[in-house]
This record gives sequence, structure tokens and C-alpha cells, in this order.
Amino acid sequence: MSYATVQSCTLSGIAALPVTVEVHVGGGLPGMSIVGLPQSAVRESKDRVKAAILHADLKYPMVKIVVNLAPADLPKQGGRFDLPIALGVLVATGQLPHNALNKLVVVGELGLMGQIRAVSGALPTALAFSQVDCGLLMPMANRAEASRSARTKLYLADDLRDLYEDIKKTRLEANSRYTGAANVNSKQQLVTTDMSDVRGQTHARRALEIAAAGAHNLLMVGPPGTGKSMLASRMPGIQPVMTMKESMESASVQSISHAGFNDDNWGCRPFRSPHHTASGVALVGGGVKPMPGEISLAHNGVLFLDELSEFPRAVLDVLREPMETGRINISRAARQSAFPARFQLVAAMNPCPCGYYGDPDIQCRCTPDQIVRYGMRVSGPFLDRIDLHVQVQRITQGIIQTDACSESSSVIRKRVSRAREKQLKRQGEVNRSLSGKALAAHVQLNDESQQLLNDAAEKMVLSLRAVHRVLRVARTICDLDEGKVVMTQHIVEALSYRQRRSHGDAHE
Repeated sequence: MSYATVQSCTLSGIAALPVTVEVHVGGGLPGMSIVGLPQSAVRESKDRVKAAILHADLKYPMVKIVVNLAPADLPKQGGRFDLPIALGVLVATGQLPHNALNKLVVVGELGLMGQIRAVSGALPTALAFSQVDCGLLMPMANRAEASRSARTKLYLADDLRDLYEDIKKTRLEANSRYTGAANVNSKQQLVTTDMSDVRGQTHARRALEIAAAGAHNLLMVGPPGTGKSMLASRMPGIQPVMTMKESMESASVQSISHAGFNDDNWGCRPFRSPHHTASGVALVGGGVKPMPGEISLAHNGVLFLDELSEFPRAVLDVLREPMETGRINISRAARQSAFPARFQLVAAMNPCPCGYYGDPDIQCRCTPDQIVRYGMRVSGPFLDRIDLHVQVQRITQGIIQTDACSESSSVIRKRVSRAREKQLKRQGEVNRSLSGKALAAHVQLNDESQQLLNDAAEKMVLSLRAVHRVLRVARTICDLDEGKVVMTQHIVEALSYRQRRSHGDAHE
């Protein structure tokens, strides 16, 4: 037969879209033509496919071969179509039975010697076909990643010749389930930094615990050398362990990134810390072929922005929408892609250019005008989206030497996990996401607490968004205290984290 079809797929963001590879072998000058909106790597498949078939001691037809990747208006990229094209040629030329690839989705890149190489996005590809009645043929090099999708019927191969023999002799067998360390909890416990290393900073430690329990955004402001970065780096160690769904989502984003999937990071919450020279595209993602940015790579984890005021204001403002929605839509002229971006922002900054404004022992050298301009580098709407604002003070050498070891990360994590479980059981989402009727239903204040909040909102000039964030933080504090009803003390503590320095303070 001179015609064959092989099922494959391409990636759009972390979504796998089906692609039908049609191969026609007919008269004409020898050569291969690939149509269906292929990009450069796909157009180069014809040379890799020819060399791989010949080195596998199989027949390559010296006639015209036309390959169509349908649907034709969907962009195709990468080397994942090498293997389905090669198998389609073998079926079209009668070297394989015409029904040999029925109910089989094929992806894989070919080497010139016939070896089958790994492709990016193996995990989201496997997840996409976990609920359908078909198998997935992938490179053996993607085994650890693709096998994480336990419901997918997976077939693996590492050489074209061996795969040809297995298909022809009908001995292609599904791969056994993944046998590696699948326990998310055990991997999450392996942290290299511990909260017990921190001396003093009781207020900041408390804010970090509240932030971890309710997935709230946190800003630490203080002089240099006060431990802001040290505290931020310990956030993943006190966050609740990842669920299987969260692990799948985070690993899927990593799988399509430039760094690729790393099995050692399975079950560990991401911690991303981009430099302040990063562009807006680096943070939110983009490019001709849209790729995930730092906010997507931090999905279900922490995005730490050190020296927040050194980031360009326009770069920070692109984070405002994903901070609210938990996803980012990248639109380009040729295509659009959506990436998850449910990250927890932890930021740190100095109070002024010299760093010592408000320090009781070191005099600030900045003028009031310099302090105002420095504070205005971060926009008000961006700061309004941060739930917890913490002043981190410099601690003395005496406190460092005499302060006993504080609680370890594992002890704090137990409290945080209990609070998070209460939230999910009560409302099905973390407190940070409460809004509208859910917020009104789960944060009911008595008359005294409501009057306190109203007076504070008027005095501190809080926006409605800021008031809602105070209520969410108060709900988290109540959960940490194992209470059922939000009380006045919870509102008071939540309000204390909104008392950030305003620009006008520089003139006092």
C-alpha cells in the first residue's frame, strides 16, 4: 500500500493536541516533502528519517514521499514527528502491516544511526492520553517522566531497528508501571535549609508561617544583612507537601521548559529566584514559540524577588494579572498559549537607596526626595496585591550569640499542614483564593471586629482589595490558632501586616 496514517501529537503550552501524520508514497522525483505548517526542526525530519531507515537496514523508497501533518493550520515544532514519519514510510511501503499502528500514538526523535532520542513534554503528552483507549509509543529515554502518568498504556523503544522487529513480530509490550520513588512526602522532606538556622526575627518568622499556611504573598522590608533572603529560602521547607495533582502540574511545566524534567525534583515545591535584570518576557514567558517564564516555573511553589525595588516598574506590573488569576495567556501573531502560574510571591527590598532608613543605630544618608523616588519604583497596585508587609529589623550580635535554636522547619510544617487541611476541607481552596460569597461565608465578623476593621480601613486608606486580603489573612491566622470563628485578635494581627511605610513618611 502506498498510503499510511500514524497518530501523533504536538504541544501548545502544556496541552497535547492530536496530530495525524499522513504519508503518501508515489511516482515522481525521489525526495520527501513535509506540509502542514512545519517549523524548521520538523522540515529537517526528512534527512533524519532517511538516514535512520537506511542505517536500520530497511528500504527507503527512491520515489516522491509526501507527508501531511493534519490539521494543517496548527503549528508543528520539534523533532517529535521523526518516529511517526519513519513508521508511516515503513507502513506505506509494505514493510510493516497496515494495521500495525492502530490505537497507537507515536512521538520520538530519530538519530542518524536509528537511535530514538528523548522529546520534550513527555509528561503532559502522557497525561493527555491517560483517559483514552490507545497506547503511547515514546522513547525509552523518557521512561522516568512518562511513567509518572500511571494510567497511560506506555510503549517504549530506543532503536528503530529493534522497534521494527517488535512491531512486525507483534511482540511490542506495554511498559510496566513506574517503580521509582513515587512517594511525594518523602521527597519533600529533603530540604537543605532549615528554619532553626534563623536567630531572632520572631515577627518575620511568624509572617512566613502565616504566608505558607494560606499561600499568601509576602514582602519583607529592611536594611541589608537582616536575613530577608535567608528567611525566603526557607519557605519551601515549611510549606505543605505537594499533592499528586500539584506534582503533576509543576513537573509538566518543567517538562516543556529549556531545563526539562528532572526526576530528582519530583514532589519538591519549586523555588525560583530571578535576577532583578530579568525582562518581563523572562518572568511571564513568551518568544516566537511561547515558552513558560519564571512565574510558570514557580507554579505551586515560591517566586522570590530579591531587591524588589531594583526590578523595572514595568516588569513588576506584568505580574499583577497572574497574581490574581493564577495563569498567564501568551498571545502572538501566529499562536496563543496558556500556562499555569499559581505561584506564591515572596519579595524583599531595602527601605531606601542606602538601605538604612528607619534603622535605630545607623543613620540614613538619603534625602527625603531620594527615599520617595526609591519607594515609587514599586507601583501601588502591585503592593496592594501583597497580603503581608513585614519590617525586618537588624539584630545585634548579642542576640545571635545568646538566642537559642528556634523551631525547625519540620515542626512549623506540621502546623502549616494542619491549617491548610482545614482550609481545603472547609472551602475546597486555600484562603488566598477566597472571594465573593465564599469570603463572606467563611469570614463572619462580630460587631466589634467589623467596627475595628472599618476604622482601620478608613485610617490606613485601604482599598477594597486590601480589606479582602486582611480578611483572608485573618482567616489563616485563625486556622493556625485552630479556631473556628475569626476573632478581634486575628483582625488586629492581620492589620499589623498592612502597616507598611508610605512614601510620605520620608518627609517627617
